Amino acid sequence: MKGRVALVGAGPGDPGLITVKGLQLLGSCDVVVYDRLVSEELLKFARKDAELIYAGKNLGESLNQSLINEILLQKALEGKFVVRLKGGDPYVFGRGEEECSFLLERGVDCEVVPGVTSAVAVPAYAGIPVTSRWFSSGFCVVTGSKADGSSIDPDYIPKKGTLVIMMGVSRVEDVKRAILKVRDPGEPVAVIERGTTPSQRVVECTLEKLDLCVRENGISSPAIIVVGEVVKLRNKLWNYHDTLG
Repeated sequence: MKGRVALVGAGPGDPGLITVKGLQLLGSCDVVVYDRLVSEELLKFARKDAELIYAGKNLGESLNQSLINEILLQKALEGKFVVRLKGGDPYVFGRGEEECSFLLERGVDCEVVPGVTSAVAVPAYAGIPVTSRWFSSGFCVVTGSKADGSSIDPDYIPKKGTLVIMMGVSRVEDVKRAILKVRDPGEPVAVIERGTTPSQRVVECTLEKLDLCVRENGISSPAIIVVGEVVKLRNKLWNYHDTLG
């Protein structure tokens, strides 16, 4: 019997942000292969007899991507339905394209279920919209840690609008240096740690003090950096989610 795989976006941390379809697939699969940033609350919705496989994805502890690919393939070839539960959205710096192409090339059906990306949800939970008719008509999402070990390419940084940096706090000096080649040092910045969870923490500063802000406040991954005038709206929009903790 031929198995199949579904790459399911679990959202950024709050278990309530998974999609209805994602939850339905999670409750019907034989195997769940899940990342570190996936809320453990979601695993309770899997079948009691489902096999749970932790795939890490933390600095220094994550399984090699090729090994994850092989696990997905092996379980599918055993005739099982596998849900690959990924934090955020599978196709927003989630390596979903690598896993899906690997499986399809080997004849395994692979479905992708989009998830709520942390690039939008985490700022929203901090009272920051990524677009605004007052301040920003667009936004750009970049990674602070590229696959080759380098940081942000300044060519990807827009001169205006909202800039969201994912996986950037571990390379914050490089991130700051790259952004300053394009943006004003006085621009407002918000750094959001463990966004959408009860332990969410938000600190604000200016771009020129970004690295100092991260160090002095002991910010660590997972965290998102937001640069732009929309950060000022936090003073107007921060209410309900202020009670997360």
